[in-house]
Amino acid sequence: MSRYRSLKRPLIVFPLLFNLLMLLVAFTVLISVAVRVDSGGPYADEQITRIIAAAVTRHDHDSLTIRQTPQLMALRAETADLWFVVEDDAGRSVSFGQVPEPYRAFAGRLADLSYAQLRDRRAPYVLAAVVRRETGPAGPLTILAHGKLTELSFIILMGSNLMVAPTFLLLALTSLIVTPWIVRRSLAGVSHIAQEAEQIDAHRRGRRLNETHVPKEIVPLVNAVNDALRRLDEGYERQRRFIASAAHELRTPIAILAAKVEVDSSAAVRNLAGDVQRLATLAEQLLDIQRLDTDRHDEKVDLGALVRRVVAELVPLLIAAGRTIEVKAQQGACCRGDAAALERVLTNLIQNAVEHGGRHIVVRVSSAAFEVEDDGPGIPPEERERVFEPFHRLRPRSTGSGLGLNLVQQVVERHGGRATILAGDHRGTIARVELSGC
Repeated sequence: MSRYRSLKRPLIVFPLLFNLLMLLVAFTVLISVAVRVDSGGPYADEQITRIIAAAVTRHDHDSLTIRQTPQLMALRAETADLWFVVEDDAGRSVSFGQVPEPYRAFAGRLADLSYAQLRDRRAPYVLAAVVRRETGPAGPLTILAHGKLTELSFIILMGSNLMVAPTFLLLALTSLIVTPWIVRRSLAGVSHIAQEAEQIDAHRRGRRLNETHVPKEIVPLVNAVNDALRRLDEGYERQRRFIASAAHELRTPIAILAAKVEVDSSAAVRNLAGDVQRLATLAEQLLDIQRLDTDRHDEKVDLGALVRRVVAELVPLLIAAGRTIEVKAQQGACCRGDAAALERVLTNLIQNAVEHGGRHIVVRVSSAAFEVEDDGPGIPPEERERVFEPFHRLRPRSTGSGLGLNLVQQVVERHGGRATILAGDHRGTIARVELSGC
């Protein structure tokens, strides 16, 4: 079950329940007004006219006569004061029971009527009657009748409320079809800013969400997100300037310290050369991170030439460390990117292999990728992602700065590539860098 709440429920179910309630109230009020419930009362049941019409026949195809049908007999049994007058279009008539005096004047004129509900003003409503046009065995007839009384207002009220069901069903179908379309159309701008938000990361700062096409109810949220992004950019920029300034200020005292250690006659002081070099490397890597955002110049890069150039510069250090290195470069391998930044990537990978790897290092170049393999002890599978974290070390007492592989990952990601750590063919580690082709 999804943990996210959909707008369909509040926009469909709740309005439908509200509409149902409003329909019930509206129909009740309208019908109540129509039948004037405040002064209403019982009316003659109009269903009796059908029974009466079915019981009237013609005698010798002329005059009207009444036959006692089972339905009429049942009606007489349940209505002691039943009376009625039946008249055809020719003015011939027949009656049953005691017709009240006010209605005797209708004789010969009933055919001019078609529909009426009559009722006296006071109980017991002996003058309540109904006039209807019906068709029976004797043909078209007009019937004036008094029978059992019923609360007409209640019947009409119940019948009108039954009309609520199909009306509500129509509203429900309309809401189920139309409301999701309205929601999608209204929130189309939200989907657009969601796509914009997905493109924002630490490497593409300064971007803001566009509030032009979103509903005004969501504009405060978009503004709040944009303000948060602005504060994050400002904080990142302050941090970047601090790191750059600190690293730059450290270079001069570190260089002076290195020179003093190198010329000092004390063996104990000269043993500090490695730690001083580590400080110098850390300062340079911090500056490299700062330069990622300011000094990038993309161009077509010959990966084979770049690898040979970096390896040639590092050969003296490799020989001094007792390591060997081999280059296997495919002809025509190239990519697009900043050559200086990619040189730093390769330098860091080779230095990492020298420090933590075995005796022999192989650099391979193919298509738009290169990899550095060593024959050292290797990196455990569970650590192959974590080694890219800043200041993470496999061994706590390692002499590395902990920023080399993090710098590699940042440079590669800014080039739209990917850096991964793999296991070697036999043992050791392969650091692979995949870049965009040229």
